[in-house]
Amino acid sequence: MRVNEIFYSIQGEGRFTGTPAIFIRLAGCNLRCDFCDTEHQPYQDLTEEEIMHQIAEFPASHVVITGGEPMLQLTLSLLNRLHNAGKFVQVETNGTIPIKGYRPIDWITCSPKFDFCPHAELRLQRIDELKVVYQGQDMTAYDRIEAKEFYLQPCDVKDEARNKANIADTINYLKTHPKWKLSLQTQKILSVR
Repeated sequence: MRVNEIFYSIQGEGRFTGTPAIFIRLAGCNLRCDFCDTEHQPYQDLTEEEIMHQIAEFPASHVVITGGEPMLQLTLSLLNRLHNAGKFVQVETNGTIPIKGYRPIDWITCSPKFDFCPHAELRLQRIDELKVVYQGQDMTAYDRIEAKEFYLQPCDVKDEARNKANIADTINYLKTHPKWKLSLQTQKILSVR
């Protein structure tokens, strides 16, 4: 597998904010969003055994498989290995690649990108957590999406004044649409990976 990095930190976003987690960031994505904070190069080719060996040094049971787009590479055999090691597996996906029903994923976080990439059609059958990166866009496209939980996350545009305005707009939207909850990029606020 092409692995961008494996590291240990806390989950900074969404439902599991603050949870100690092992992150497996897989390289490569089928989309190119202008606000993406992931460097897709360099990466190293690792076997599933090497991945399992690297994560064994960390004490957490929560594993976040992210990217890029992890569904370009994620295998049933790696998921089974993680579960056999007692891990809870969360996958963060853009939702453009269907996840077969037999994939033993404990929590699917979907962050659709069709507001930013016109060809980013949502193709998931199950979403546990819908996380929308918000920049004041029309939210009606999300009304038909079913999920257990709904999170709105202000887009970080790397400009302090615009970010402040975007946070205010996000909070105002939440107040008038209470099915949504606020997700902040806590890892950036705390300056942790």
